[in-house]
Amino acid sequence: MTAKTDRLPVIDCDVHNTFRSGRDLIPYLDEPWRSYALTSGMPGAGLPYASPIGNKRKDANPPNGLPVGSDPEFMLSHYVEPFGVEYAMLCSDSVIGVSGFADVDYVAAVCRAYNDYLIAEWLPKSPKFKGYMCIGTQDPEQAAREIDRIGPHPDIVAVCVSGGSPRPYGQRFYHPIYEACARHGLPFLMHPGSEGAGIYSAPTAVGYVSNYLQWHTCLPQTFMAHLVSFVCEGVFEKYPDFRVILCEGGITWLPPLLWRLDKNFKALRTSTPWLKRLPSEYVRDHCFMTTQPIEEPDNPKHLEQMFEMFDAENMLLFSSDYPHWDFDDPTKILSRLPLEKKRKIFSENARRLFRLP
Repeated sequence: MTAKTDRLPVIDCDVHNTFRSGRDLIPYLDEPWRSYALTSGMPGAGLPYASPIGNKRKDANPPNGLPVGSDPEFMLSHYVEPFGVEYAMLCSDSVIGVSGFADVDYVAAVCRAYNDYLIAEWLPKSPKFKGYMCIGTQDPEQAAREIDRIGPHPDIVAVCVSGGSPRPYGQRFYHPIYEACARHGLPFLMHPGSEGAGIYSAPTAVGYVSNYLQWHTCLPQTFMAHLVSFVCEGVFEKYPDFRVILCEGGITWLPPLLWRLDKNFKALRTSTPWLKRLPSEYVRDHCFMTTQPIEEPDNPKHLEQMFEMFDAENMLLFSSDYPHWDFDDPTKILSRLPLEKKRKIFSENARRLFRLP
């Protein structure tokens, strides 16, 4: 990787940290879960598809031999400092898919342990680090209590879950989570992780695909379904201060989805009498998307045209996905955008959303 210093500020909204080993969480687990973990390992839904090239950059291996993404000092020296990243939002690689595991109480315990581990062993390493807390979605009341416990921490800036789920996220079952998020001013961030594994639904609308290429390409289907559910179930009307981030799910599918949803709403609005505005207006005011992985058409003008079809300059957040294989270099992407639009996407939208200095 190469860095440039004469560039716009960068707030990276998707930087992945992980563990040296699953035993890193053992000291933070309550009993009886500590004994469970010592006996049978940490729970997780697992990945249903394996990437044929691995999921990490080869140049991101710490020289001390630790796993990629597990050494905060190396992350700072290899990426954050050289690239002038003002804030790096830490999104767990290791816990994000844990809600696909069937044992509800074990999952809640692991999330508590991870959040304490994040606060104790990552956030103090640098003021540039901010954290996404993790929750288990199977028990929303328990998740809400965890948001109340961890949400007030000044360096926790969002609540993170996997896009994988057994039901659409707009349904009332999940509303205690959103009420807690709104109570603490924390956005709710969905990130791909283990879709199709454990107790999650199939990763596509027609079932299980055959390999990682298909799985990775079809991930936007999950985000589309959750977004429509959030709007049509009235989440944004019920919680006017609630914000959602669709992280690492692509971008250019949004305009045609909203065209279709607005058109259908005009004819079928009796099925959602609680909505007072067009669906696209709720999305514009309550939702954000991250840039990585950004679609890259052969003709760059086509991407610029897509950006004009929705409020891209105010809805997009820069993300690199460091240290994953499809890392987006902040010095190279979106180079054709006008300076002020780029400034919003690379830092100012995130600064406003996360209430950063």
